[in-house]
Amino acid sequence: MAETATARRSRITPEREAELYTAVLDLLREVGYDALTMDAVAARTKSSKATLYRQWGGKAELVVKAMRHSKRGIADVDTGSLRGDFLSLLAREDDCTMEQNSALMRALAMAVHSNPDLLKAFRELLIEPEIEEMRTVLRRAVDRGEIRPDNPALDYVLHMVIGGFAARTFIDDLPPTQAFLRKYFDAVVFPALGA
Repeated sequence: MAETATARRSRITPEREAELYTAVLDLLREVGYDALTMDAVAARTKSSKATLYRQWGGKAELVVKAMRHSKRGIADVDTGSLRGDFLSLLAREDDCTMEQNSALMRALAMAVHSNPDLLKAFRELLIEPEIEEMRTVLRRAVDRGEIRPDNPALDYVLHMVIGGFAARTFIDDLPPTQAFLRKYFDAVVFPALGA
């Protein structure tokens, strides 16, 4: 899928691609995944529907690539400590952005369960790369001696992080915030890792 997508996207400038992705995410927040159509994206971005299909193949790939584009990589953060890495990653988004992303993730969580194309794109283009990047961050912590290499929690760090982010709204009826997630990391993630 990645090679095909790269070949398809080669005609769009990075600036235009970023503009399209921003418009897709804005539209997604406004109407949700199920109501988002390629016609609506074409109208919002002043593109032809044929161009969108040629570049992204379909709605699922376009939406997930837009989400991935808005995220900066996590493996490039290396402060010299696991806690420093996590807090540096957390500081990348302000509370307002986190609240918007939380709403977006809740909307997509529902759609993923009823749409196999979206689930496949979500796993291949967003989840699997995030898992690999998280492994890089954790491997560095193991190499520094902050985490035992046989710690069973290593396989569940991304689960813990996503869980804390998502559960904040469901349990407390509040958006995730930097302050909440810092406390969550200190109370749950770091102790589980022995860090």
